Amino acid sequence: MEQKKVGFTTSIPVEVLFAAGRIPVDLNNIFIEDPEAGLRVEEAETRGFPRNTCGWIKGIYAAARVRHLSEIVAVTQGDCSNTQALMEVFEEEGIRIFPFAFPYDRDHDLLRLQIEKMAEHFGASWGEAQKVKEALDRVREKIRVIDRETWEGNRVTGQENHIYQVCSSDFRGDPLAYEKDLDRFLAEVQERRPFPDGPRIGFIGVPPITRGIYDFIEEAGARVVFNEIQRQFAMPYETEDLVEQYLHYTYPYSVYGRIEDITAQIRMRGIQGVIHYVQAFCFRQIEDILFRKKLNVPVLTLEGDKPGPLDQRTRIRIEAFLEMLQTDRSCMPVFGG
Repeated sequence: MEQKKVGFTTSIPVEVLFAAGRIPVDLNNIFIEDPEAGLRVEEAETRGFPRNTCGWIKGIYAAARVRHLSEIVAVTQGDCSNTQALMEVFEEEGIRIFPFAFPYDRDHDLLRLQIEKMAEHFGASWGEAQKVKEALDRVREKIRVIDRETWEGNRVTGQENHIYQVCSSDFRGDPLAYEKDLDRFLAEVQERRPFPDGPRIGFIGVPPITRGIYDFIEEAGARVVFNEIQRQFAMPYETEDLVEQYLHYTYPYSVYGRIEDITAQIRMRGIQGVIHYVQAFCFRQIEDILFRKKLNVPVLTLEGDKPGPLDQRTRIRIEAFLEMLQTDRSCMPVFGG
């Protein structure tokens, strides 16, 4: 019997879906990996989505239609404020919706209740989900090695770091195959010579909708050694309990938890400057105020709208930012710690 695919709008406890015999599908990854991602946004606009709506929301909508999914887990608290309306459009088009909410105050009991409701809905037991977590922990440990090779070994590029961490949101639907890909990549990494070190950049905010940012930064002589949200998708904290794992996950909760995590990584990885990517028409743009106030390194804010290559204006801004980091030695913190 063929396993059913279940889409989701942002990272959720995928352990439950695997335990229930479903194949999780991160609609964000399906959208952005589509060679015609720009057309997908236009398709959503043709079907009535406003032009001044987040490109990711329109892309998620189109991706679900392309994959002909019959059910989607929609994160209604802890992610995009437009998800509720998107969920209602999906329901109108005959797609079954299961709402999932991360409690803003990181309440342990409320989060456990949400995961239990999800497990009951899909027909998985808590024990089965916990066993899946233990199996996925082995895969996630290898992703942590890739991350360490990015900032400490200097043998993994920012783009590679981005890809392997962001895809851990659903393990491309097949954790065993994904683990084999990780093994292959790690073997390749071991044969590499370390890259020349340049200004060390941290990339924070949602994964970019714009293509070519990482390549351009590193071709200019800098090193992207930290991808904030992508790292969170990979569940970087070693925990034994499923609830604790998703309580440590910073993205759906208060921005202050994210700031604490980013600050620690800036210190440990010797990051000299931060690029904060924000999505056009996203409420998270407001958080840029707090990042600029709280982070102790220079911050360059970049805004993206629709899928496409890096534009010339953004290239110039990145070049100027990197030049400033290279000339201002005072903004270089001690590496490590």
